Amino acid sequence: MSQTNTPPTDQQLSEFVYHEALILDELRFDDWLDLFTEDGYYWMPLSPTQTDPLLHTSLLYEDKLLLKVRIERLHGKRTYSQQPQSRCHHLLQQPVVLERDDAQGRYQVRTAFHYVETRGDEQQLFAGWATHELLNTPDGLRIALKKVQLVNCDAAFGNIQLFM
Repeated sequence: MSQTNTPPTDQQLSEFVYHEALILDELRFDDWLDLFTEDGYYWMPLSPTQTDPLLHTSLLYEDKLLLKVRIERLHGKRTYSQQPQSRCHHLLQQPVVLERDDAQGRYQVRTAFHYVETRGDEQQLFAGWATHELLNTPDGLRIALKKVQLVNCDAAFGNIQLFM
């Protein structure tokens, strides 16, 4: 699938990742969902060595439809688990471009992060790495896969309400 778009620079790939985090921190989930390709996935492995989301249980493995359902729930007036509303903050290291395929318009970017999610008096801190598999489309960069690898992914978790 060759693209006619100008290949993005490493700086533009990094800026995309930073912009995605900003959208999430501002709770603009519909805008965030628009960053995904139609067949895009959001994946949180359950094991540090997990390589396949289909053959093993994951914390999350959601396609665009499931993400949309979660976002609609977050917007719902009867979503009592969101009263008061959850908020989040992403603290990112400089993203690193791991792979570039300008001919195919495919890129892989890895970013270490600390993520805080809070609701009322409760606050949770998560740390890990996000790997974005990005496609250069006529509409700009889009997420084909966002893999969130938590440092303690095999720990017991309470509800993670938002998106890392």
